[in-house]
Amino acid sequence: MVEFDAQLRNLVAQACGHPPGSPQRQKLLTQIIRLTASRLWRESTPYYQDALQQTWLYFCRNVCDGLTGQTYDSSYGSVITWLNAYLKRRLQDFYLDQQKTQATTVSVKLHQFKSGESSETIDPVDNLPANPQAPPILENLEIWAKTDSDGELRSTCIKGHPEVNCQVLILKRLPPEVSWKDLSIEFGLPIPTLSSFYQRQCLPRLRKFAELEGLL
Repeated sequence: MVEFDAQLRNLVAQACGHPPGSPQRQKLLTQIIRLTASRLWRESTPYYQDALQQTWLYFCRNVCDGLTGQTYDSSYGSVITWLNAYLKRRLQDFYLDQQKTQATTVSVKLHQFKSGESSETIDPVDNLPANPQAPPILENLEIWAKTDSDGELRSTCIKGHPEVNCQVLILKRLPPEVSWKDLSIEFGLPIPTLSSFYQRQCLPRLRKFAELEGLL
């Protein structure tokens, strides 16, 4: 384990020695992700993949950026410890958001029941805001989604809404991500419908691509 931590620190130092956005840095960051992915905290919560994606974004943006005050510092522990700490904070945020959304939904439904209202009310909690500049490691993901060489992403859509397909949703949820609230307004569909479709149909395809690329 000590040798593994030393290897990661060495790769971080090498990556940070190359300019941001350079192929050399991108290659080394991808190598670090491949090495650390299987060692990170895991759980079966439905929002785990979203939290993991935010962790990789955080890693790519901050591992070499001392200006943010969040850059990796070996005095804080291993790279794995640093990433796990961030991942668990994001999981906690998602959990609290989920609890808040559920409490709001129950409150709204109770109010509608008491007042005799029957209209559907949506009160989502958006994900954490993303940095508008996507890290280099996401470039391949964006190219994959836009190209959609076999047409699978475009053909996988919400029933009766061919314009709301996996290609569109994956691209819109990449940084800078469009909020579920804005997507609900744009497509005229409830957030639970969009989010459920994204979880069931889009994330598995996104995960498969990441696995093929060696990122998971």
